[in-house]
Amino acid sequence: MMKYKYILFDLDGTLTEPEEGITKCIQYALSKLGIDEPDRKKLCKFIGPPLVPAFMEHYGFDEPTARQALLYYRERFLVKGIYENKVYDGIPELLKRLKEAGGVLCLATTKPEPQAKEVLRHFNLAPFFDVIAGSDLNETVVEKPDVMRLAISRVAGYNPEEAVMIGDRKFDIEGAKVHKIDSVGVLYGHGDLEELQNAGANYIVQSVQELCKLLLN
Repeated sequence: MMKYKYILFDLDGTLTEPEEGITKCIQYALSKLGIDEPDRKKLCKFIGPPLVPAFMEHYGFDEPTARQALLYYRERFLVKGIYENKVYDGIPELLKRLKEAGGVLCLATTKPEPQAKEVLRHFNLAPFFDVIAGSDLNETVVEKPDVMRLAISRVAGYNPEEAVMIGDRKFDIEGAKVHKIDSVGVLYGHGDLEELQNAGANYIVQSVQELCKLLLN
């Protein structure tokens, strides 16, 4: 028996581990702006949030500089970084079981939608999803609540009482609150227990296996 029918997933840090690709592309963007950052671990904070405000917050860029940094990031990401990624163990099996149980699976990511679709295609995860929603390159849909709203708008018969958002960062949990649905924080990604607790996650799980038990009772 399924706990929820409409299941919204984050991508980076929830379905796949994108650390190598994202951090190397952030390094590349910074280097193009004359900044040398050899420690990729320091750049993991860029995994999850929209990149323009992240560049502004973490490097003090003004908005034009942050947007230029995003363009440099995409130069490398679209060619190489998008494939420097891997699916977390157990995710394909989880998605398969959810679909077989009648779940409606939706991707809601702040990664640009064409890139999100390519990641799912590359890792053979796309067939599991009824809806794939991401940000747009014109930045009219950027924040997590925006992409969640887009995903929800594409689901026939959607009922918020039967919906849940699953993600590894506070942005996922906060987005769920905006849409008045339950949320699950996952600790195998790039958030931590304090972040997810402070954001108000309804559930917090340590592993994909624990997530499977929660969703499928």
